Amino acid sequence: MKIPTLSSGLALLALLAPLSTYAQPAERNLAAEEANKALVVNFYNQFFNNHETETSSQVVADDYIQHNPDVPDGKAPFVGYFAEYFVENPDYRSKIVRSATDGDLVWLHVHSTNGEQDRGDAVVDIFRVQDGKIVEHWDVIQPVPAEAANSNSMF
Repeated sequence: MKIPTLSSGLALLALLAPLSTYAQPAERNLAAEEANKALVVNFYNQFFNNHETETSSQVVADDYIQHNPDVPDGKAPFVGYFAEYFVENPDYRSKIVRSATDGDLVWLHVHSTNGEQDRGDAVVDIFRVQDGKIVEHWDVIQPVPAEAANSNSMF
């Protein structure tokens, strides 16, 4: 059995050292992440709960990218879509249950309802923020069922 020598161990370490840099998490700017979260939460409450679409949308980039297939790209089409939706659905509200950040992304876990009798939807909204503007959005929407296979809340 050959016993590794110090030089072979150093050679192995030299080969593996660059790989360890890939495993290191990027340094986070928590102050910037918290500012992004505050921007998104304020926008969300003004836009989706107060239905204040014009002023609140000042933080949405003109070339806003939308990944929800039912909502158009661009700030003006996005605002127009929801302005019309809120006229037709004046009781629509979205309660933010929890939020999180990672770099330029802000996650919101939301309970959306359209009136007091509506069980609503469980929603995860993900926003990308760049230079103080919301530039991109993804969402996952799941109806809250009347009955569940477990006793856990969706929120």
